[in-house]
Amino acid sequence: MKGYLWTGGDPGSQKTLAPPDNGRLAPWEAIAVEAVGNVIEFWGFKRNQGRVWGLLYLRGEPLTAGEIERELDLSKGGVSMLLRDLEHWGVVQRVRVPQDTVWRYAAETDLVRMVTHVVEEREASFVTRIRADLSEARRLAEVAGGVQPEKLRRLERMAVLAEHVERALRLFIKTSRLDVGGVLGAFRDGALSRKGER
Repeated sequence: MKGYLWTGGDPGSQKTLAPPDNGRLAPWEAIAVEAVGNVIEFWGFKRNQGRVWGLLYLRGEPLTAGEIERELDLSKGGVSMLLRDLEHWGVVQRVRVPQDTVWRYAAETDLVRMVTHVVEEREASFVTRIRADLSEARRLAEVAGGVQPEKLRRLERMAVLAEHVERALRLFIKTSRLDVGGVLGAFRDGALSRKGER
C-alpha cells in the first residue's frame, strides 16, 4: 500500500511529531478509545479496529505499529492485521515522517469521507447483493408455479424496500446526505397494501 510524507500538519506548525513514550493511555484517552471500540463493534466491525482508529485520531499524529501495540496492549500480529484492515477501509493511512525509516499510521480525519468510503465498500455492495438475491427468489417462485399471489407480492415489497435502501445509500455516497424518505415510503406502501387486502 502506498504511503505519503507526513509534515506534521499546517505549514509553520511547531507541533512535535513524537508521541508520548510512556506506553500508557491517559484515563480520558482510555475511555474515549474504548467508546469508539464499542461503537465500531456495534456496527459489525472488530472492536480493536475502532480502538486503533480512536487512538490515532485522538493523538492527531502518526504512530508506529510498535507504539500502537504498547498503547493498546495488543500483539504485533494483531496490530498488523488491524492496520491492514483499516488501510483497506480507508480510515487509516500509512505515512513516512522525514528522516524516519519506519512506517507510521495516521487516522483519516475527514469523518464524512471516512463514513462515506465505508458505506460504499460495505453497505452499498451488501444491499446490491440482497437485491440480486431477492430478484432470483422472485424468479424461482414464478418458475415454480403455484405460489400464492400474496407471497409474490410480499417478495416484491421486499425487493422494492431493498431498492430504496440502495438508492438512499448511493445518494449518501454522492452527496453525504442520507434520504430515507423512499425507504419509509416502501414501509408505508406495504402497510397500506396489507390494510387494503383485509
